[in-house]
Amino acid sequence: MFIDTHCHLNLIAKKKFDVLITEDQINNLKFVIEDAKIVGVESIITIGTSVQESNNCVMISNKFDNVYAVIGIHPCDCSDDWENDFKKIIEIVINKIKNKVVGIGETGLDFYHKPFDKKRQILAFKKHIELSIENELPIVVHVRESAQNVFEVLNEYKNKLKGVIHCFSQNKEFAKKFLDLGFYLGLNAPVTYPKNKIFREVVKYIPLDRILLETDAPFLPPQEFRGKINLPEYIPLFAKTIAELKNVGISELGKITTHNAKKLFKIK
Repeated sequence: MFIDTHCHLNLIAKKKFDVLITEDQINNLKFVIEDAKIVGVESIITIGTSVQESNNCVMISNKFDNVYAVIGIHPCDCSDDWENDFKKIIEIVINKIKNKVVGIGETGLDFYHKPFDKKRQILAFKKHIELSIENELPIVVHVRESAQNVFEVLNEYKNKLKGVIHCFSQNKEFAKKFLDLGFYLGLNAPVTYPKNKIFREVVKYIPLDRILLETDAPFLPPQEFRGKINLPEYIPLFAKTIAELKNVGISELGKITTHNAKKLFKIK
């Protein structure tokens, strides 16, 4: 039994970004969700990255009982007009129960994709954090070539905030820093990549009760599907590697990480 805590079902369903998802595209996701269930992925959290994609995620979550939405503006999507966009995110959160919103994000800092506006990203990140605190929702944090800056921002809200570092790929030092803040660490298929031998040692250090499993589908497929789209049904493929690193059975890993996900995102 698993929960995919970070998936972009909206981007699996359609090729174009920032366009309204159609009813047919939503219905086609039934096969993706059913295939995931067959291998034990009982629930999926689909993650927004802009106003339109957050709305798409809400539409998908309202269609399927076992799908939930996280809404927000990705740091790479913080345009000059991001403050007006953020007001629309707030409007979605007002009806968080009806919209099945279980978290705020994907937010954070991305200093990899250039050009970027560091001040704007930090300001938007803080607004997301404050929204998550106000609504008692966890935050889903994107980190790319920005780990120290992300930590410094999160540290300003220490003991007020809960959440997950999405696609954690940093070293043991940053693992400890984020764990000390009370955060969960999201692990996904790159743990299976041959070049990530050093990172696999970091995974051994992370406590089981602070691990979440995520695909980031349609991105970052497991090693055996490199070059193809990623899917929620692939969670057991990389969960096996994590279980081996943690010296537990895959069923035990599933049980613990599912409990972690339900606790953080308040999923019944």
